[in-house]
Amino acid sequence: MATTTTSTPFVMRLIGALALDPMTYEEVEADRSATGQALLVVVLSSVGAGIGARGLGSGSLANTVFLTALSILAWAAWALLTYQIGVRLMPAPETRSDVGELLRTIGFSAAPGILRIFGIVPGAAIPAFGITAVWMLLAMIVAVRQALDYNSTARAVAVCGLGWVLTIVIAVGLGLVFGPAVS
Repeated sequence: MATTTTSTPFVMRLIGALALDPMTYEEVEADRSATGQALLVVVLSSVGAGIGARGLGSGSLANTVFLTALSILAWAAWALLTYQIGVRLMPAPETRSDVGELLRTIGFSAAPGILRIFGIVPGAAIPAFGITAVWMLLAMIVAVRQALDYNSTARAVAVCGLGWVLTIVIAVGLGLVFGPAVS
């Protein structure tokens, strides 16, 4: 008798990622076909940031496109730093991961960033970006713990926290050097 496996629908995976459900991250880690879905989550999150930033006064289309691109680059930097820190600098004895597994899980950890789009509502930009930044960090901690097979949440916190700080420094630096002038 043949057995079939079914994967969870994309929307349910998004909800699981938003709920910080470790089993959702385990499923995404193991499902090689979820790579495209993870990329879509990152793009949607970045578009949410670009549009939501209009509530901060960056209303031009050029600024929206720039901030969307910057958000994608910041995510990529965070992903790269997280991989290097988690696998090379701070692996646990049980750490067994490849780039694809980690990219899928942390791609889905960007799901709360989609809600940054609500920053376009007058007066909501700062709360939207602040809340989603913390939520994304928490989601990243769950994703990293699952993808890198850590037994300790503290190790995942250290990896993600260090990567987050370094990514913010990189993003701010890129924004200051290459960003449009704010008037």
